[in-house]
Amino acid sequence: MRERASSVGGAASTQLLDDASLRDLGSACHPFGAASPAFRALRLEDYGVRWLRAPYEMAHPLDDGAAAVLAGSLEATAAGLGADADAWARLHRPIVRRVDDVLADALAPMPRWPDNPLLLARFGARGLWPATALGRAAFRTEEARALFAGSATHAITSPSKPLTGAFGLLFGALGMTRGWPVAEGGSGAITAALRRIVEEHGGVVRCDDEVREIPNTDAVILNLTPAQVLRLRDTALPARRSRSMRRWRYGPAVHKVDFLLNAPVPWADARVGQAATVHVGGTADEIVRAEKAVARGVLPDRPFVMASQQYAADPSRGLVLWTYAHVPHGYRERYPGEVAETITEQIERFAPGFSAVVKQRIETSPQALEEWNPNLVGGDIAGGAMSGTQMLLRQPHRLRRGLYLASASTAPGAGVHGMPGWWAAEAALRDFPG
Repeated sequence: MRERASSVGGAASTQLLDDASLRDLGSACHPFGAASPAFRALRLEDYGVRWLRAPYEMAHPLDDGAAAVLAGSLEATAAGLGADADAWARLHRPIVRRVDDVLADALAPMPRWPDNPLLLARFGARGLWPATALGRAAFRTEEARALFAGSATHAITSPSKPLTGAFGLLFGALGMTRGWPVAEGGSGAITAALRRIVEEHGGVVRCDDEVREIPNTDAVILNLTPAQVLRLRDTALPARRSRSMRRWRYGPAVHKVDFLLNAPVPWADARVGQAATVHVGGTADEIVRAEKAVARGVLPDRPFVMASQQYAADPSRGLVLWTYAHVPHGYRERYPGEVAETITEQIERFAPGFSAVVKQRIETSPQALEEWNPNLVGGDIAGGAMSGTQMLLRQPHRLRRGLYLASASTAPGAGVHGMPGWWAAEAALRDFPG
């Protein structure tokens, strides 16, 4: 295994700060981690990974001190949604009851005959809807609609787009079953475990070793996006595949800000402080407006902010609030600190006095993200836009015999779940059986 950086992990890495607190450099919470078929098959827990869950999986604050929370069960979540309790349970119950079966098909490459066709058809019939349209049809309260839309916005596109309903359903069902856990000691614990598995089976990991050409060997699996693949020498890609990669679209970016705190975030609703993940975006309609502005290349006044309070699940990490805002692809600030100030204002809106508990902030712009990890092209953490046909039809895992792709640009897309590598390895084994 050859790795460009000085350590393995990529966007699942953790930094030890001077005050002994831990900062995840990329991914933070892992809705697909504990539920991943690949990770379960590899038994990551036997290699030091310990999944920790906060009292609430996710929270979505609203104005006037209101909030909606995603609890660790369907019953507890529904009970907190008042008039929408029954509607929330009806919408999610079929997925919650068979979440592993749904996940097995949802994380598989397309096109493929599903293992559970009737279940997937039922999931797909709802998942094809835009999340906001499904939310309006199913729910009466702003709390339930916002809770659903926030989960759907993990697609890094407007929840008013088709297919985003699937994100809302699946992320919600995972939270109410497997949870949205953090890895004890930081996300780097996951990739450290994977390295140990490789080495235990005779593999060799070489860091500070960037791949610039395809080595002369039977099979090569690349963890790259199309832009980096096209820069390699000796790929011998079929012309059709080269054309597809040149047409590949990259999506909106994130601007990351980590806040080092001297006290927990003073959310107006105390339950929000007990959630590992917080979606800071206001109502569903506000999220739509913000995401549409990003798609037009405009930084919203009130962007959608993803926040992670890993300390709510893992106090050993110290008080670090991990956040990013959705911003236009490759966005360059009009002045230093523009995005950090905007994120601060959004959080302060729902947590009066937030600024007073901030000791320091560490900013990572889209350009800095790409410089650190070239797979994050223009700050796109999804390996390519998750909209239109690219939401379903990612790049194939088999580029040609002997050359395979395992990155967020392939199915099932971004996330710390190991599935692109799993499918790429299966493709290689089909070409080289035994």
